[in-house]
Amino acid sequence: MKILVKYKLIIIAFFVAIGFFSCKKDAQQLIDLSGLSIVNASPSKENLDVYVDNTKVTSTDFSFGSKIDYLTAYSGRRNITITRKNSQGALKTEPFILEPQYGYSLFIINTFPDIKLRLLQDNLTKPLKGKASVRFANFSPDSEPLTLSVQNNPALITNISFENYSTAILIDFGDKVTFEVRDHKTGVLIAILTNVKIEEGKIYTIYVNGLKSAKDETKLGVAIYTHK
Repeated sequence: MKILVKYKLIIIAFFVAIGFFSCKKDAQQLIDLSGLSIVNASPSKENLDVYVDNTKVTSTDFSFGSKIDYLTAYSGRRNITITRKNSQGALKTEPFILEPQYGYSLFIINTFPDIKLRLLQDNLTKPLKGKASVRFANFSPDSEPLTLSVQNNPALITNISFENYSTAILIDFGDKVTFEVRDHKTGVLIAILTNVKIEEGKIYTIYVNGLKSAKDETKLGVAIYTHK
């Protein structure tokens, strides 16, 4: 189900006055805008540039694990292009439809040169009182299906394979919450997030990226971010 974005940083729909000379009266036209955040989850040591249509939206090194918070973009069909930093050659170009007043997270995933773009529509409905909301995504190309749990508790979200993500679920808030990511089939612990502050009424995405086979900065890990 589509959720209408209500957060100030995402909804920036406003009116622009336009003069119609033929009828000599003012009119107002609603400009449709959407929110778009971008995450570099492609395990590479190269920095990237990102373009929305012809506008470059990266200004600093956009390295593996980097995230751009919600940008405002015109709704409708938008072409997203990914290049190596300061390069004109596109690694990937793909069109997406952004609906007005909705928020989206765009993940750059998979290994070079076969990167992919995965667009997730963000459920930004405020959680019920006393709860927070979390979804779980698997963007580790060489991982098996994964399960997310809070330490010493039953699994929250299970069997999420590469490129896939869960619907948002409600969880209890806490000052020092530890999340565990395990291999869904074997139960082996593969990543952990310790002492995470989960706040009441906030919305979170937890995602796994990197490579099980890597030993450098592109190795498998788990990250969390808050939707503003």
